[in-house]
Amino acid sequence: MTALAPAPAPGRRRERTRAVRLRPRSTLAIVAVSLAGVVAFGWPLIVDPGTAFAHSTDAPLLFSLLMPLLLAVVLAEVSEGGLDVKAIAMLGVLSAVGAALRPVGAGTAGLETVFFLLILGGRVFGAGFGFVLGATTLFASALITGGVGPWLPFQMLGAAWVGLGAGLLPPLRGRAEIALLAAYGAVSGLLYGIALNLMFWPFTTGPGGGLSFVAGAPVLENLHRFVVFSFATSLGWDIGRAVTNIALVGLTGSVVLRTLRRAARKAAFEAPVEFVPATTRD
Repeated sequence: MTALAPAPAPGRRRERTRAVRLRPRSTLAIVAVSLAGVVAFGWPLIVDPGTAFAHSTDAPLLFSLLMPLLLAVVLAEVSEGGLDVKAIAMLGVLSAVGAALRPVGAGTAGLETVFFLLILGGRVFGAGFGFVLGATTLFASALITGGVGPWLPFQMLGAAWVGLGAGLLPPLRGRAEIALLAAYGAVSGLLYGIALNLMFWPFTTGPGGGLSFVAGAPVLENLHRFVVFSFATSLGWDIGRAVTNIALVGLTGSVVLRTLRRAARKAAFEAPVEFVPATTRD
């Protein structure tokens, strides 16, 4: 028996490709880990100042232990019945390319060269694929560069959100699509930096400074301190990341999108698989 994936009907053009099929359980898992991620990133600004939890700076370390377990659960759930051989192959190729691209910029002056690929990959192959691509790419690049640490799960989740959001953008084509993706690259680049700042801010500056997190202080006071901290330390890098995303999407977006869409058509991820008898020769 030979498995054949029929080609799309002539004249029919797919607007969306979903290399990873998100079933209700996997969608629920992504929502759950995203909510947990919001708490893990932003606990200093959302926890009640009167609770004992607000008076501890050990919370980021606790979340660093929990996030890998949550990510492992959601990735296993997404892959359960949602990843076929073709999707795994494409995921492996793009993750390897992204892992190789990341050290090129290495974050110097905000030159992050990996996020544009997450955006374009999520755009072409769908939100589920973008989520998994972001997580696996950051994990692979950390292994290559020796960047494994308590910050890695937060970086993986932040990159997964970037890929997920790209797959949820409204359908456009041509220059309007490139402009949309460039704008998304700028916004996501800034938000990624802000989220990572929140992760390490409580235990980076030390107590007593004007930029420091004050355990148990009112939310608005800590928010003001965080904004000042971000402007003083990382805003330049975050703007650099946003500008890099705009430049790379603008310069390479059309070519990369055509290449990925051509690969998606050949792979025919959503085409039903039919089994027909193998022909034999006398």
